[in-house]
Amino acid sequence: MDYNQLHLADPNMFPPKGNMTDSEAMELARQEAKAWRNLELATTDWVVPLTDHPERASYLTYRTKLRDWPSTDDFPAIKPTL
Repeated sequence: MDYNQLHLADPNMFPPKGNMTDSEAMELARQEAKAWRNLELATTDWVVPLTDHPERASYLTYRTKLRDWPSTDDFPAIKPTL
């Protein structure tokens, strides 16, 4: 998927590339996606030590998907969901 397709799929996450080349725009998209992923991991850190939380298994699965996401074919187009 090229950057223009990403922009059309989610213009809020992937703004117009302006004067960047396609490779520069894709690198920026990857960096922004990783920043979002890191924020998601940080905001779900609280559930890890809570062994009795009713949604813990779902959160742990989500966190695994977040960590694996950059190495998937879906990166950065399709974000993991909880």
